[in-house]
Amino acid sequence: MPLSPPSSRRALKHTRAIQIEAFARDDGLWDLDAHITDVKTRDALLASGTRPAGQPLHDLWLRITVDTQLNIVDAEAVSDAVPYPNFCDTIGAAYKKLVGLNLLKGFRDGVKQRLAGVNGCTHLTELANVLPTATIQALAGDVIDTRDGASGDQQSQKPFQLDRCHALRSEGEAVARYYPRWAVNPLAVSKSS
Repeated sequence: MPLSPPSSRRALKHTRAIQIEAFARDDGLWDLDAHITDVKTRDALLASGTRPAGQPLHDLWLRITVDTQLNIVDAEAVSDAVPYPNFCDTIGAAYKKLVGLNLLKGFRDGVKQRLAGVNGCTHLTELANVLPTATIQALAGDVIDTRDGASGDQQSQKPFQLDRCHALRSEGEAVARYYPRWAVNPLAVSKSS
């Protein structure tokens, strides 16, 4: 279902695009290549000069390499277009500080501690913060088992995705229907529907 129609005429002025691609490597690790761009529909007057309409103000890349436990084992950042050339694009090496963080255990706090403010690039750091959920999506089904004994075998651990969002809360209808073994008070949930 799309958003509702706008209540007023409007004109596009700015587009921010974020794209993340995940690659399974031959060595058992995973690369996540994240890309962010900011593009204006008009010439942008910057302190460093005019950026013509349609040319990116930001064109930034961040790659992290993770193991199957979602530990970051390598990271790199590259800035192809920035508002302040020879200044913004000198911070890429700082993103090696992501190495050692785990995407599921205190990742966003770790990013903040290591790369917030003048220790990083606002846009690359924002890009880093979307990587945990993108990585989960990438590894789901390949590395992370998201089923509940669907092939006849019984999982000994609660499926990873439960209690990580509104729809998959343990006391909710979706868990009662699709993961009944892990439902909290499933009879009460089923009777309410």
